[in-house]
Amino acid sequence: MRSDNMIENTAASATGTTREVHLSKRDVSVAAWRWSFFCLASQNYERMMGTPFCHSLSGSLEKLYEGDKDGLSSALKRNMTFFNTEPQLGAIIPGICLALEEQKANDPSFDEEVIASTKNALMGPFAGIGDSILVGTINPILLSIGIGLAAGGNPIGPLVFLALWCGIVIPLKYFLFVKGYSLGLDAVKLLSNAELKDKITTALTIVGLIVIGGVAATTIKASVAFIYVAGDMTISLQEIFDKIMPNLVPLVIALGSYVLVSKKGWSANKLIVAILIFAAVMVATGIM
Repeated sequence: MRSDNMIENTAASATGTTREVHLSKRDVSVAAWRWSFFCLASQNYERMMGTPFCHSLSGSLEKLYEGDKDGLSSALKRNMTFFNTEPQLGAIIPGICLALEEQKANDPSFDEEVIASTKNALMGPFAGIGDSILVGTINPILLSIGIGLAAGGNPIGPLVFLALWCGIVIPLKYFLFVKGYSLGLDAVKLLSNAELKDKITTALTIVGLIVIGGVAATTIKASVAFIYVAGDMTISLQEIFDKIMPNLVPLVIALGSYVLVSKKGWSANKLIVAILIFAAVMVATGIM
């Protein structure tokens, strides 16, 4: 953190003084919590997340430009422009911009275009990283855990998912915002490291596949009810399948659903209807 002092006054010349303003830990913390809880509170097609972006920095900007109405107005306007990214990992961007705003407030020669260009340049890459790691990997893992716990209508499943998701993303957003402020533009190099990103994504993908595979085996209920009878001899197809591989039928259904969605382009609604029709036919014929 840059300084815990609220305001530092330094002599600039014999004829006057220049007020140097530094944000305290509390100032940055308040801005981080504002982003954590309001980053998606107000969206529109013109600015997307621009309004909550500006809101998260507004308290600090009021301190940085105290007594400078024109400076505050300009700062609010440039932070109200279009902004759209993944809000979890993307929390580092408003943190970086807050550091640049502090530098701008204390150095009038600092080019304000650097702030806008930094925000515009970072929102795309961090959206891609955040969507792949959080939305595309961690979220399905947590949903799989919740679905597994919700078997039989148990309400603990969605509650556990919400607790796990909030327990991960809220501290993550706060930490990255503060870290972005602390590191400034150096934070970009840290999280845009392609090798680091690939290692994290690969590790999370492996864990996700293991969890989803376990959930498929324990939540898909598809047993074969048909029993072949010939005199005193009875043959249960389900027992034969279990000897070949436990949960073979649920595995076939899971893989079949995957092929229909990923390879054949089926929508989720179409797949659900197809499964309902298949289940109705199997039950009506006594096969399952």
